[in-house]
Amino acid sequence: MGIVAHVDAGKTSLTERLLYAAGVIDRVGRVDDGNTQTDSMDLERKRGITIRSAVVSFQLGDLPVNLIDTPGHSDFIAEVERALSVLDGAVLVVSAVEGVQPQTRLLMRILDRLRIPTLLFVNKIDRMGARYDDLLADIRRLLTPSAVPMVAVTDLGTRSAGLTPLDTEPLAEMLAERNDEFLEGYLSGGPLDVAGELRRQVAAAQVHPVYFGSAMTGVGVPELIEGIQLWLPTATHSVADPLQARVFKVERGAAGQKIASARVLAGALAARTSVDVQPVDGPTYQVRPTGIEVFEQGSRHSVDRAEAGQIVALRGLKSIRIGDQLGVRTKQVGRLFAPPTLETVVSARDRVKLFQALTQLAEQDPLIRVRKADEITVSLYGEVQKEVIASLLATEYGVEVTFSETTPIHVERLDGSGEAVREITAPENLWAAGVGFRVSPVAEGIEYNLVVELGGLPRAFHTAIEETVRLTLQQGLFGWEIPNIRVDLIHTAYSSPVTVAADFRRLVPLVLMQAIAAAGTTVLEPVNHFELDAPSDTVSRVLAHIAEHRGVVSQTSLTESQAHLEGTIPAATTHPFETMLPTLTHGEGLLASTFHTYQPVPGPPPTRTRTDGNPLNEKQYVLNLNRSV
Repeated sequence: MGIVAHVDAGKTSLTERLLYAAGVIDRVGRVDDGNTQTDSMDLERKRGITIRSAVVSFQLGDLPVNLIDTPGHSDFIAEVERALSVLDGAVLVVSAVEGVQPQTRLLMRILDRLRIPTLLFVNKIDRMGARYDDLLADIRRLLTPSAVPMVAVTDLGTRSAGLTPLDTEPLAEMLAERNDEFLEGYLSGGPLDVAGELRRQVAAAQVHPVYFGSAMTGVGVPELIEGIQLWLPTATHSVADPLQARVFKVERGAAGQKIASARVLAGALAARTSVDVQPVDGPTYQVRPTGIEVFEQGSRHSVDRAEAGQIVALRGLKSIRIGDQLGVRTKQVGRLFAPPTLETVVSARDRVKLFQALTQLAEQDPLIRVRKADEITVSLYGEVQKEVIASLLATEYGVEVTFSETTPIHVERLDGSGEAVREITAPENLWAAGVGFRVSPVAEGIEYNLVVELGGLPRAFHTAIEETVRLTLQQGLFGWEIPNIRVDLIHTAYSSPVTVAADFRRLVPLVLMQAIAAAGTTVLEPVNHFELDAPSDTVSRVLAHIAEHRGVVSQTSLTESQAHLEGTIPAATTHPFETMLPTLTHGEGLLASTFHTYQPVPGPPPTRTRTDGNPLNEKQYVLNLNRSV
């Protein structure tokens, strides 16, 4: 199971309480003291936030639990995404004081979309300002209408806060609303299996039990543990099934070797035995894990064989990547969160060592896109990530770096359809290949289609064409990625035995970019949705500066002392506005933003230097190819 939350809601403290209750640790660590079990990085301990997902296994009675503690800060949402792909169930932590926050809403939407059975734990009931009734109303309004409280709170907002059981009648009524057969028994007044029906509806992600407590004092944790044992569904796959495992984390050991964390969903996995790898993209290949470690009772130890239900750390898989599957391919979990919308230039004295180090970091986090043109850039979710990358480069690779100002990552959208063909016999064609493309806009994703016959060209040439198409689309007319496009292959030609795959790899960018130029593109900028809380007497100043930063307010709610604003603001101006907010709001303003959409850039479109030279300038492109050869 996973524990997920908005930053500072208390999920790492809750993890400590669960480990203490399970007997894994003999004292509860504190995030503020930097001595928690799952925050192992120096920077995690220093800042008091979770940066990388951590796995810990323990027993709750006779139930073995693999728990993944995930980051709460929005800058590290990619870590959360990878953990969600392997979960049987989740606990979503909500602060009783701060309430439902933007990241909480985003996480609940994803949990609901994936149909992951989820319990809610409302933390910090012992803190001044803690809420119960109106917080439950917010949870039902903003997160899920099927939230059902399992306990009532006494002495709310004080150090003596405690719990009392609730009458089961409202619970039975809510369950009856979602099952006609159960409703019939409810109306007839006959005996009801409330526990069995609740277990079934939680497993189907139809109902979400809500527990209350304090991770700091331990109040409510026994009730939550009982809820985990009773309501969250356990894994059902057998050791006898064919192997299914999914890699959700890749890190480097002390000697620089890759260590891949994977969930064994079904079957068994043995060390030094060949196993199929199903990559995220590309053909199946075989590997032999040289070592397998399993997580048990708070530690990791070597085994010769791992079985369904276990989380393993695998060694000896040199080419493994996050998202790859072992054994039988199962349905891939698609993109859950938006990709990073910001990037920054990274500089160091040793440029080669810097690029190598960043490339290795990108293996651990595929959303850290490393780009090498005139300068080396990396993609980001936010400013905190800069500090993390700098710390990792310094401590793990001995590279001291500086960053430029963060800028938005734009994308390009096709204006219409376009077509281009280059015949193999054309006088200006330098390669023994012919190819033609038709491009058109689509709502989402890259669609690649063959209009030509598959058998008209050797399969290796088709592979070279498709791979080069996808690579070329990372840099459009203005140097930005084209993420939503349909590409039809409308013409191919080759000359046996002269033609090789490299002929197509060099020709495809020229012809595809000519088709894109015929269609035209518009550069779009990322836009964030924001929620902002500020004192009421500062609203006029805040609104003026939102407008100055090209933001648009769509919703406002005001009380005598507090204002809540929602709207959109370009990613390019989000951070500058955020740095001004303390001055505008007497230090009391709180801004949370998440990616919302893309919109056309006002004014001249910004450009970015291509890494391969511009294929539309054929002389420059050929010169670039010759230089790289």
